[in-house]
Amino acid sequence: MAASPLPLTRSQGAYIRKLLLHRSLRGQDGTFVVEGGHAVRDLLTRYPDQILTLVMTHGYLASEGQANREVRIAHSAQQYSCPDLQFARLSDLNAPQGILAVVRQPTWDEGEILRQPTVLGIFGEQLQDPANVGAIIRTAAALNASALWLTPESVDVYHPKVVRATSGVLLALPIFTAPDVTGLLQQGCQVFAAEATGGGTVPIDKIQHVPRKLILAVGNESRGLSAQLLRLAATRFTIPLSRAVESLNVAATVAIALFHFSRLPKGQ
Repeated sequence: MAASPLPLTRSQGAYIRKLLLHRSLRGQDGTFVVEGGHAVRDLLTRYPDQILTLVMTHGYLASEGQANREVRIAHSAQQYSCPDLQFARLSDLNAPQGILAVVRQPTWDEGEILRQPTVLGIFGEQLQDPANVGAIIRTAAALNASALWLTPESVDVYHPKVVRATSGVLLALPIFTAPDVTGLLQQGCQVFAAEATGGGTVPIDKIQHVPRKLILAVGNESRGLSAQLLRLAATRFTIPLSRAVESLNVAATVAIALFHFSRLPKGQ
């Protein structure tokens, strides 16, 4: 059981701020920051072993409910408190909620996932918008996708804006970095590539069965998928739209395609 929170030192606060700002430090230390009362309470309930540190403001502690307090003090994480003004300086939120957690990044066995008899994964190529990537992660977790692969040029999944957009499901979905789909193809996966328009594409509603190991590929928000990836795709598909709408954003494309493909019969 945790004792009363210790005072947060200036160096500890500076480290948390750097962790919010710098992808390289998050990667080096294998940690990231989760902010907000609901998000942190969800972590304490569902993923307690991933929490390394808790930081609360004096104001948060003064107004904390008894049930939340009992869950928190029973946790073995290091716990610190600080004045509200000090917390506001290190927070990434415009309206800080007075609590954050430093969390250990999860590790997953990619080989084990790809050895499963069925795979339904997502490959994102150079995705830059944190809100889109967060929404994709949330959709993938909701629809029981096997995993998400992102190219190294994509936004960091532990960027604060991505973390907020995932609405607490970031730790539920296996996520990997891959330069391209070659490794997935070598493991027997087939790629279905999403395009806004283009010759040689098929409307998604005409696809009536999918391979047992399927990777849905989506591309950069402005440029789409690279020519190299499109050449490697087994199928290139479009989502038919009203004439009044030119295209969907990448998160909406993933949601529609993943829902459709997850319900189709699976072939070889």
